Amino acid sequence: MKNSNRVALVTGSTSGIGKAIALQLSDDGFNVVFHSRDSIEEGERLAASVPKATYFQADLSDQKQAKKLASNVLSTYGRIDVLVNNAGINAMIPHDSLKEASPKVWRELYEVNVIAPWTLIAETEHALRQSSCSDYTSSIVNISSHAGVRPKGASIPYAASKASLNHMTQLLALTLSPEIRVNAIAPGLVNTPMTEKWTDARKLWAEKSPMKRGAQPAEIAHVASMLVSSNYLTGEIILVDGGLNLT
Repeated sequence: MKNSNRVALVTGSTSGIGKAIALQLSDDGFNVVFHSRDSIEEGERLAASVPKATYFQADLSDQKQAKKLASNVLSTYGRIDVLVNNAGINAMIPHDSLKEASPKVWRELYEVNVIAPWTLIAETEHALRQSSCSDYTSSIVNISSHAGVRPKGASIPYAASKASLNHMTQLLALTLSPEIRVNAIAPGLVNTPMTEKWTDARKLWAEKSPMKRGAQPAEIAHVASMLVSSNYLTGEIILVDGGLNLT
């Protein structure tokens, strides 16, 4: 089977977008590594339900644990072919509440949304280069946000962290080529348990976006699968917002 020996780590993959991507990559034939910070029982259940999958717990706000996560994957499988940096945290702060967006908030968001992806990429770079070949290049997919592309988002620190991740994606696409391709997906509203109570966002997408709805996690996973399977696409920030950016 295609990809049967290849390994994909998807961070934050016990629910929502991450879970959908991990299951899609498993369907694509990859050995998938599930990860979460807290939902250990669900992670172990998912790993047990998917052939050749494993689960590791790590708090990515602690860069020592991020490094350990990379080490665990490499010691278990001896390789890595795909890294999906999906894990992230948010902060709901009105954009005009500048003091509420304290340095502590900025540091917490950047630790998980920017520094942890950087740490995982740095720790797996050598292995990703080694597993790359003419038939398939290794792939990094960073899950960003439409808030990193447009002046939107739950808070300015969150939006800025995702803009940083986008720029890092393009810089690394230049730096790690041609063995490793680096792309990002910037979703808008995605229908997950976390967004169930986002009434204003749901109203906005229903009224303003050409598709009249938010995305399903599987639709984001489809884009991730496409990016991973391509041997040519790199340095792209794929905006997946149902066309809201057009309005």
